[in-house]
Amino acid sequence: MTLTLSVDAMGGDQAPGVIIQGLVTAAQRYPFVHFLLYGDQRAVEPLLAQAKALVGKVTFIPCDEIITSETKPSAALRSLPNSSMRQAIIAVAEGRAQGVISAGNTGAYMALAKMLLKTMPGIDRPALASLAPTLKGEIIFLDLGANVECSSKNLQQFAIMGEIFARYVLHLPKPKVGLMNVGSEDIKGNAAVKGAAELIRTSSIKNSFYGFIEGDDITRGTVDVVVMDGFTGNVVLKAAEGVMQLSLHYIKEAFQSSWVARLGYLLASPMLKKLSLRLDYRRYNGGIWLGLNGIAIKSHGGADALGFAHAIDLAVDMVTSHVNDHLLKEFSSELLPQEVVNR
Repeated sequence: MTLTLSVDAMGGDQAPGVIIQGLVTAAQRYPFVHFLLYGDQRAVEPLLAQAKALVGKVTFIPCDEIITSETKPSAALRSLPNSSMRQAIIAVAEGRAQGVISAGNTGAYMALAKMLLKTMPGIDRPALASLAPTLKGEIIFLDLGANVECSSKNLQQFAIMGEIFARYVLHLPKPKVGLMNVGSEDIKGNAAVKGAAELIRTSSIKNSFYGFIEGDDITRGTVDVVVMDGFTGNVVLKAAEGVMQLSLHYIKEAFQSSWVARLGYLLASPMLKKLSLRLDYRRYNGGIWLGLNGIAIKSHGGADALGFAHAIDLAVDMVTSHVNDHLLKEFSSELLPQEVVNR
């Protein structure tokens, strides 16, 4: 099996160095993957020359334009036709690559991906999703900011997409889907959330629907899929990252408070290293655009090489699980008359 992924070398705070270092790690993990790397020739080629592990693994395509963090989505759409981000997405749109990864400007990436890859039939809006750790394993939660305001139908579609992702990428045979609300009672919530619950209860995933959940259900692992509008999702994501960083900071501070504490650190260091690994947000780097006609992964702009390599892991998992084929089959059936579906 050969798999091709396209990569924007110029996206992110530390590009292109971190991107190429991440590719080195990924190339060692996946000998069957070939990378199409798009970026500025003067910046990228010297780094590639030093990365011996990428010889024969990377095809470099020079691009003379770059989308920066200040580039407005409208400008990315109307101009910069030879930007590394646009060209990397085009590779997927034209079938030369099976997935694209960029750590660049989120708004520009979303706009370009929607325009060039287009939304799948039967899906009104693509959702930005991500993985997170819980007491019971991993969950997927969506949307994380792509759709600040959502209708009941949007939320229902997110639930179906999340359930399919959990089954085919996380390999959960019977994933549970929860809808974020201000309480678990049916009488609580706004009209969009209440309407979404009714739609989900009559959809193809009705047997997987757990019902309403609250914020603390996320880390408990009450469900495997958490559905919410983009405003709520973005707040939850940033708050969770902050809590993890704060926890690690206070633990470190506590062990530096006295010589007894430092001695305790030496005794507890194996356990602390394991804890640090479990809470390392780099392991969950990679936002997923679900609902597009192509695999598109958004790496965090501040990710280091390990974080970027994990975003590549996610792209490989999505392609090899054929998750988009399953999404297309599910939502295409939604467009057919019910009597045809039942045959």
